[in-house]
Amino acid sequence: MPVRHLIYLCILMFAAIGAAHAEDDAWMDIKAGVFKGRSIAEDNLFALYAPAQAEDAAIVPIAIHIPTQVANVARSLTLVIDRNPMPVAATFRFGEGFPASPEVGERKILTRVRVDNFSKVRAVLETPDGKLHMAEKFVMGAGGCSAPASKDANQALVNLGKMQVKSIADTAHGARWREAVVMIRHPNFTGMQMDLETRGYTPARYVNAIDVTRGGELLLRVEGGISISEDPNLRFNYDGADGDALEVRATDTEGAVFLGKSPPSGS
Repeated sequence: MPVRHLIYLCILMFAAIGAAHAEDDAWMDIKAGVFKGRSIAEDNLFALYAPAQAEDAAIVPIAIHIPTQVANVARSLTLVIDRNPMPVAATFRFGEGFPASPEVGERKILTRVRVDNFSKVRAVLETPDGKLHMAEKFVMGAGGCSAPASKDANQALVNLGKMQVKSIADTAHGARWREAVVMIRHPNFTGMQMDLETRGYTPARYVNAIDVTRGGELLLRVEGGISISEDPNLRFNYDGADGDALEVRATDTEGAVFLGKSPPSGS
């Protein structure tokens, strides 16, 4: 192996060790503030998937896999990135329409986040008995919250709130299996991104809530912060039927309301 590669690996290793010590303190503060110091079990009740090293710290894919029997009784799931300026990336609240028949199988929730420093990413799930269960991954990535947006502020606002909503069937997964796909055009400004023309910082403005419903029944509510990537992208599978249509209502921190609807499932 070339010497320069060894040096790079050593730098990454020492940075990771330093980050691990820093995040221990960060996590204790988060646990006390967000979860009120409650006991949190690391018991493999569900799984969290994230890349060990982010290709782009501003767009890091996250996947959460929850066994059907657990998802059907779960109250909420909180996604935390220890060393981000706003550590709580999102809270997923499961609605009355979220439980599924056994044939739907494992439930998956996928989104994309920003990682600002080498950090553990944690998912904390609450069950009806009030207990908390956690899965975690360490992600090497930096600068995700201050990385420039892909478009300038004015250009980004032109398509603000445009939405694609889909309900996808796949018979390979079963007759009732559906995947909801929600894609929203929004820069999700963090307040840490510099405007290269003015040399000032673009004010924070981000999607703070997404409600996905079917026939007036809530499937999933997502409460987000600056750690969700530009152009929020949400996917999850649910128990559906032909003719179902999904309705989405999203809001941002400026009070704007964005609406979207999928074509009927199976159409």
